[in-house]
Amino acid sequence: MATEPTHDHATCRDEVREYSDYRRKLTDVVEQILAGCGEEKCYTHIDYEPIPSESEVIGILGKLRQVLFPGFFDHDQIDPVNLRYNMGRQVSGLFDLIAEQVTRAIRYECFKFDKPCSDCLQRGYETALAFLESIPSLQQKLAGDVIAAFKGDPAAKSYDEIIFSYPGMFAIMVYRIAHRLQALSVPLVPRMMTEHSHSITGIDIHPGAVIGENFTIDHGTGVVIGETAKIGSNVRIYQGVTIGALSVPSSRSEQMRGTKRHPTIEDDVIIYSNANILGGETVIGARSVIGGNVWITESVPPDTTVLMETPRLIYRKKDMKV
Repeated sequence: MATEPTHDHATCRDEVREYSDYRRKLTDVVEQILAGCGEEKCYTHIDYEPIPSESEVIGILGKLRQVLFPGFFDHDQIDPVNLRYNMGRQVSGLFDLIAEQVTRAIRYECFKFDKPCSDCLQRGYETALAFLESIPSLQQKLAGDVIAAFKGDPAAKSYDEIIFSYPGMFAIMVYRIAHRLQALSVPLVPRMMTEHSHSITGIDIHPGAVIGENFTIDHGTGVVIGETAKIGSNVRIYQGVTIGALSVPSSRSEQMRGTKRHPTIEDDVIIYSNANILGGETVIGARSVIGGNVWITESVPPDTTVLMETPRLIYRKKDMKV
């Protein structure tokens, strides 16, 4: 048995009018938003010159991942017959994408800080080419990182598993890409890249940090590596490690920009979970082992083990009063 309709035409017309009344109020909302920004109470970029695109920069990382690890992350199957064709297509596309975002970043910085014209379009092309020319060296460094991760993790079944699934490997890859772009004097884009990686892995590596070969981040969540940190070769760190700066008063923050504020970690060091190593003058000597949960603000000589004193555990039965 069919049910009677609960609405008639008059009711529907009333609903449409009610909706229209709400919609008309949106004009005032827009004006209030624009007026608030006009009073410099919010940050905007309302200009004819585009700034770097977050989505495009993230897309570049995805395409670079395909080039750095051919065959792993491609949508189509890569085999010996189509490898050269696919690589040529990817590299030529990346040249255009990188050149555009680099040009936008340079032009943004030029206008933002009133710098003299530096032929940003030409610099975009030159930088994109220079970066792409460095891909073989990036591949070699990343291969060393993969091998180091495999050797240090008995749970890893293969190199492929590390490349596909380890967040530490992804964060290191993005860092090495961003660090190379920063070395080529690209503003803004390198930090956009590493902060994207930070958002999905929980690993925060500033593109300005200098990190040697065969670097491993095991597990990774909560790792922080600051801008002026220097890390040698064959270093392994675990989750929650901070290689950071000591806090300074806000009145001194400007004069601290560009100074060495983060530690130096020499070759063959192991740093266990939740260790905090702070300060620009702090040096962890080669082959040292830093135990978990320690707080270090002074240098440690080479071949030293630093551990927290073993805490005393207290056991109580449930029926005992605390």
